[in-house]
Amino acid sequence: MVHIHPQTKSAAVNPLKSSQPLGAALAFLGVDGAIPLFHGSQGCTSFALVLCVRHFKETVPLQTTAMDELATVMGGEGHLEEAILNLKKRANPKLIGICTTALAETRSEDFERQIANIKMMRAEELAGTEIVLANTPDFDGALEEGWAKAVTAMIQQITRRGQQARHSRKATIIERITKPGEHPDKRKKVAILPGWHLTVADIEHLREMVESFGLKPVILPDVSGSLDGTVPDRWMPTTYGGTSVEDIHELGTAVQCIGVGEHMRRPAELLQKLTGVPYAVFQSLTGLKNVDRFVSFLSEISGVVAPPKIHRCRAQLQDALLDGHFHFAGKKIAIAAEPDQLYQLATFFIGLGAEIISAVTTTGASKILEKVPAESIQIGDLGDFEDLASDADLVVTHSHGRQVAERLGIPLLRVGFPVFDRLGSQHKLTVLYQGTRDLIFEAANVFQAHQRMPSPEILDGLRKRRNAG
Repeated sequence: MVHIHPQTKSAAVNPLKSSQPLGAALAFLGVDGAIPLFHGSQGCTSFALVLCVRHFKETVPLQTTAMDELATVMGGEGHLEEAILNLKKRANPKLIGICTTALAETRSEDFERQIANIKMMRAEELAGTEIVLANTPDFDGALEEGWAKAVTAMIQQITRRGQQARHSRKATIIERITKPGEHPDKRKKVAILPGWHLTVADIEHLREMVESFGLKPVILPDVSGSLDGTVPDRWMPTTYGGTSVEDIHELGTAVQCIGVGEHMRRPAELLQKLTGVPYAVFQSLTGLKNVDRFVSFLSEISGVVAPPKIHRCRAQLQDALLDGHFHFAGKKIAIAAEPDQLYQLATFFIGLGAEIISAVTTTGASKILEKVPAESIQIGDLGDFEDLASDADLVVTHSHGRQVAERLGIPLLRVGFPVFDRLGSQHKLTVLYQGTRDLIFEAANVFQAHQRMPSPEILDGLRKRRNAG
């Protein structure tokens, strides 16, 4: 059984985790026509914005209520209302995602009541814009939990309830019947709730696989449509691409919900409670067995056998496993990541014959930590990680771990958020058959590039011993 050691230091040394508001903002950025709004000081937003821009290399529409000293003491409702009205007037977003910060949360304000009052008093001015609140104080949790809270909030506050969803499904069918010459889309709709650790390429690849079974995926949030590196033909004050607000309204018409990552269990459970849509959570989509289970599940709900292309991708992964396992056997791996990504990567390396000698994560709240194949897990920072990873053959974490790798003289495999010192991190596949194959090649190539070749002195010494014998 894995032993989980809590954080005991009073200060973080080279922090590993990113904050809850940043995780929530990333989720809101996966909605078309959205603007995340940090309810706090300008400084809180600036740090998050810098990380997002450096990671994605894109323009990120992240805004702030810019609370000052007076608002911090007396209350920030006026700043919140002013910010919402300004965003509506200047950008006319389809959704404003409010992410509370520690500065606002420590005062224990009733944000739900404040937003309800703003919506009621400014109903005419705010028509056509959804306002969603996610309570995400910086002093609690981490990026993973902020992402999950934002997705939960969107389902809670936008998705139509059970009776409404069923009525909407019926109305859609009637509308299609009454339009002559229109061919109704008979594909079953599947709601996909991806975890934060899926890249733009992962989500796009996941969509393609689901569609190959004749299913219609609705992905929330869908950063593959909004942060995929495309350049619009004009300046856009909001996100462009991603999940539409209308699709979020209609999530209850799906025949199945699929969550990817344990932190997506809560929003999946909420969707089932509100609309009756059954759900399944896949804790990882990396590794042959995990992907096999996912493919079998898609085949079961669609009634369609896996197409030849998927069989070919599986065969390629099998060949990659044969080619790559020589490079992994006995290797010592140190991983520092959010809980679900820690589980994803640890099971991947263990499956190839490596050993996890150090595992550091951001928060102890996730139940997935109990399943991580490691002797112990430290809740901590990259300072703890450096102390525990000295004997590793490979360190696996984000770009803030590069100093750790340099000081220890150990190669670094960059994963997660943020990755700001390499290009193309969002277009790197890590899931399903192709993603697992690519991850095998990437890690094996790092091992090969850093092989410790015997020096001439060592070889000469061996020859002398053989000649003496």
